[in-house]
Amino acid sequence: MCGAAGAPNTIDDGFPLPLAGGAGGGPVTRKVPVFPTLLVAAAVAAMLALGVWQLRRAEWKADLLARYGQAQAMSAEVPWPRSRAEAERNLFRWSGFACERVLEIRTTAADNAEGRGGVAQIARCALAEGGEGEVALGWSLPARPFAWTGGEVRGVVGPGGTFGAVLHAGTPAPGLEPLAPPDPADVPNNHLAYAGQWFFFALTALVIYLLALRRRWRGAALP
Repeated sequence: MCGAAGAPNTIDDGFPLPLAGGAGGGPVTRKVPVFPTLLVAAAVAAMLALGVWQLRRAEWKADLLARYGQAQAMSAEVPWPRSRAEAERNLFRWSGFACERVLEIRTTAADNAEGRGGVAQIARCALAEGGEGEVALGWSLPARPFAWTGGEVRGVVGPGGTFGAVLHAGTPAPGLEPLAPPDPADVPNNHLAYAGQWFFFALTALVIYLLALRRRWRGAALP
């Protein structure tokens, strides 16, 4: 609201923002609230930083997927991964382990090598050298009974499981059919979409705040 003649228009305590178009053609000063402005600026900066981080993650994931594609052509075996970090490095490489004892057999929806829908028979094993591992032994129809007592298994390391890896058996267990092999193309790379979301959130927050300031200034200018 206008004060004495010639005094600038102000809104609460804050820093002045000179604007053109005051009475008599002179400038009008609007004060921007300090704390809300700093809060919004910090939020926008954080969202922009997250967007940039997701862009870097997208580059990293693209390089990782390219390495996975190369791994499919490698015949040398790697040790069975014991952590998520090891699993991530060794996905789509050949590996194996000795299943000392079968702890559990579960099923999950999967296709066979011909693209037919069914289930994968997955065994969780206690390993001879300690620890656990999971192996997808093959494909079957959902209602088909299956039993397996363990032993040596060899195959390709695929994503999934407790530590981010499931061994896809190169030779299916007796009574099962081959599963569709794990494919690097099935590994998602959504980081570009996430980056776009963070940049959109930052822009939206900034626009909303500027509109709120404009509305507040207009309200204060009313007699």
